[in-house]
Amino acid sequence: MRDVDRVAPPGTEERQLLDGIPPDRFPRHVAVIMDGNGRWAKRRGLPRVEGHRAGIEAVRSTVEAAARLEIPVLTLYAFSTENWRRPRWEVLTLMGLLKEYLHKELDSLVEHNIRFRPLGRLHELEGEIQQGLARAVEATAGNTGLLFQIALNYSGRAELTDLVREAVRLARTGQLHEETVDEAWISDHLSTAGTPDPDLLIRTSGELRVSNFLLWQIAYTELYMTPVLWPDFRARDLIRALADYASRQRRFGGVPEEAEEG
Repeated sequence: MRDVDRVAPPGTEERQLLDGIPPDRFPRHVAVIMDGNGRWAKRRGLPRVEGHRAGIEAVRSTVEAAARLEIPVLTLYAFSTENWRRPRWEVLTLMGLLKEYLHKELDSLVEHNIRFRPLGRLHELEGEIQQGLARAVEATAGNTGLLFQIALNYSGRAELTDLVREAVRLARTGQLHEETVDEAWISDHLSTAGTPDPDLLIRTSGELRVSNFLLWQIAYTELYMTPVLWPDFRARDLIRALADYASRQRRFGGVPEEAEEG
């Protein structure tokens, strides 16, 4: 049962929005492009690193809210394959914050029945981070609540490139035949295998692009762009996105229901 009171107390605007969402109109999978850490810091005259540090609280708040609202899957875009081009000090800071998060939040993930799964070219990350990710996966493997996926050293193009390479390898060794490859096979061999495609993709900071994120999976995903910078993003902002999503009519390339009825 959704723990609505802990996310939005009675009498608040957010609670009114939540109460207006029919139970069957909650998304099964919410994906988030976390953007705006640098601008958040710049507006406050702070070093860029402080924006990344402040973003951790937004991660914590969003994961907790998603778990309490019983959203089955939440995927956050934390570090792309392109982010390695950033200044070395910034990359080192981000990796340090990731280590810190894995160390400090693991007990909370276990306590809140949250299952953890990282996505991306994880083998290219430093050994200590790989070990931390593996510990988090193992410690939460038996949990049955929210599946919290975090995309690290990830990009949609890299994911598809890796899949094509694997398909070629399997074909050369006779383990894969042309007629086997269809949309279902592809979906089953992506890093998100076993999860529904995102119903809702949220991007913070007001930018209007998908930035190479889950390119295959978001073919029919509803997009929600908010001007809120990621460090300021909280449960209230997630709820507004959910309410907006619930008000939409999804078509998946088909005819709207009212047109069919007419």
